Formats: sequence, C-alpha cells, structure tokens
Amino acid sequence: MKRRHLTRPTDDDAPLPDASPLIDICFLLLIYFLVAATIVPRESDLSLSLPVPTRQPDSPEIEAILIRIADNGAIEVGSEGSSLPLDREDGSRDLPLLRSHLDLYAAAARAGGSIPVVRVEPSTEASHQRLIDVLNTLAAVGIQSATFPDF
Repeated sequence: MKRRHLTRPTDDDAPLPDASPLIDICFLLLIYFLVAATIVPRESDLSLSLPVPTRQPDSPEIEAILIRIADNGAIEVGSEGSSLPLDREDGSRDLPLLRSHLDLYAAAARAGGSIPVVRVEPSTEASHQRLIDVLNTLAAVGIQSATFPDF
C-alpha cells in the first residue's frame, strides 16, 4: 500500500479571482451607454443633388436664388447689387429669416412647375458650421438642388 505524503500547497495552487462579475459589469455599462446615447443625424444624410434641367415649356423661368455667407457668419440673399441681409451670427444655429425667405421661393418655384435651385457662395473665411446650418435649412424647406462656386 502506498503512503500518502502530506504536502503544502504551492503558489500555483492558489485560487484565481473570478472574472465573471467584472464581465457582467462591463456589459451593463455598455448597454447603459448605448441606451443613454443620443443619435445625431450626420450631415451626409442630407439629400442634396445637382439641378437637372427639367421644366415644362409653358412655365415661367425662375432664377436660382443666391445665398452668400460672409466672413462673420452673416447671411445675405440676392445678387451683388441687390443683396438682402437676413440672419447674422449670434450663436444660434436656427436661421428663421432665411427659412421664411426660402419657403416663399420654393413655393413660387413649385407653383411655376420648376425645381427650386439654390446657389450657395460661402466666404473662404466663413465657418463650416454656418455652411452646415444653411444646408440644414435647405433640407428643412425641401430644397434638394444646390450648387457651389468653383474656388
């Protein structure tokens, strides 16, 4: 018969810590942050396209409207000589005057059977956020045809 030897446990036989509660907490935090996060629409989701020359022959010609964004964020509508200042940079991302002006323009263009077309000319020093605000206003009004100048 064999004798048993009493041995002391070595460090290798020490119990390992249980990692399953740590994994549970990680998954709970992940679920919490996914549920608590707000989804912000990306600017690339705006459906803007280049204008297509489709109009009925008997409808009147409606010119494209020109929107200029100045260095300081002020927004003007119209040509060089007859520009109408609408919204200025005051920290607000809403452009109520531009929106009402574009609502009238889009309604007139659609009543005439043509597609409302907008030319956006931002200054080289204008902020990118201000340009995105103008594009968001165009999308809110329903104008999907916008052009930009060649720099």
